Amino acid sequence: MIAGEASGDLHGAGVVRELKKRDPAAEIFGVGGDRMAAAGMDVIFHIRELAVMGFLEVVKHLPVLKAVERTLMAVIRGKKPDVVLLIDYPGFNLRFAAKIRNLGMKIVYYISPQVWAWNPGRVRKMKGLIDRMLVILPFEEKIYTDAGIEAEFVGHPLLEVLSEPQTRGAFCKRYDLDESRPILGIFPGSRRQEIERIFPAMLGAARSLASARGVQPVVGVSSLLDFEFMKGFIRGDSPVRLLRDATYDIMKNSRVAIVTSGTATLETGWFGTPMVVVYKTSWPTYLIGRLLVRVKNIGLVNIVAGREVVPELIQGAATPAGIAAAAERFILDDDLHAKTAEGLEVIRERLGGPGASARVAGVLLEMA
Repeated sequence: MIAGEASGDLHGAGVVRELKKRDPAAEIFGVGGDRMAAAGMDVIFHIRELAVMGFLEVVKHLPVLKAVERTLMAVIRGKKPDVVLLIDYPGFNLRFAAKIRNLGMKIVYYISPQVWAWNPGRVRKMKGLIDRMLVILPFEEKIYTDAGIEAEFVGHPLLEVLSEPQTRGAFCKRYDLDESRPILGIFPGSRRQEIERIFPAMLGAARSLASARGVQPVVGVSSLLDFEFMKGFIRGDSPVRLLRDATYDIMKNSRVAIVTSGTATLETGWFGTPMVVVYKTSWPTYLIGRLLVRVKNIGLVNIVAGREVVPELIQGAATPAGIAAAAERFILDDDLHAKTAEGLEVIRERLGGPGASARVAGVLLEMA
């Protein structure tokens, strides 16, 4: 198994657990994080070593990625696995699939790379690389089957990990928050590059809203990030609180959230919380992306909804003032807040039912 990011580690762990449950003797190894290791996978490389985003950044990181690739190739030739499961992380995984295609093992891709967003033609090129595509968004199945790739919608693995959040009263009491004042949830991502580019603007917006509207800014800190690294962004007089292991409690109990584009937008949408989707990358990466992207919205929550339910502030628009203004509308306008929450209900309808990991495990054992 190869996962290169925090979300891949989370959803890959569910598959590892299901495989071990059905076949305790199964040998599972590859690239993952703490969750996949805890579930029973032998982690050869940790996702921290692969966590890189953007075209320019990947180029700078190529020597490390090439070294990882060479080591994995040697391990695969030695162990000769029955099935290789590639989880998201397309920049590395699709290139790796081409290298192992002729080694005699089945290749399954779980959590489709969003090539339909930035390069639809690449879907057809994947036909000779992948034996089975297991997708987590309902409209993706037709995209791949139309291209001649065997594909199956297995449901979204988020439904397996979305725990029941604390009530507002219990949440506020536990973290010493004022129940009568609105909470502003902030989710800056799980990669250091994301944090360095996006988090300062989010914090600027939070300070402004705390001063003008009395909100209580609370940051959901990823388990992949060093807490001291995150604290380094907080000023001594800042009202911002940093919390780890409370992501869903924050999402559920926030009046509005500021969320880095990615899976977290779907999670926030699942709880019906209005949000502002924010994204910033290096300018070269952004300019290349503008030439390639073929979809109107970049936020997964809007893509799944099929329309722009929540605002997106991208690159130059993602300023402290711009973010604060967009979030403030949800704080002041009860009608807009209610209408947006209602629009987000479609997320629950379109992500399917629980059991994605079990379906993936079943496919892997069948192919093995």
